[in-house]
Amino acid sequence: MYLEIVSPEKTLFNGDVQSVLVPGSDGSFQMLDNHAPIVSTLIKGTVKILGDINIPEELKDIFSNVSSNETHLSIVSGVVEMKENKVIILTD
Repeated sequence: MYLEIVSPEKTLFNGDVQSVLVPGSDGSFQMLDNHAPIVSTLIKGTVKILGDINIPEELKDIFSNVSSNETHLSIVSGVVEMKENKVIILTD
């Protein structure tokens, strides 16, 4: 599935991933390939991205590589939309 993470200043990430776990306002949830369409608000927490992804050098200070297959991004709030195998996270 395709993931795009956007902040007011710039696009933080875009690319293919295996799964994404987000801190939803009603609890954390994970999205995999072919997940049902969903829109949710996000609360302060960690976005966990699974997959072998490459973070640009200039953004490595905001992402944390937990392992070769897991990357974390701390957020304060935001919105997530999953539709047609594409996840868009708007965060500040």
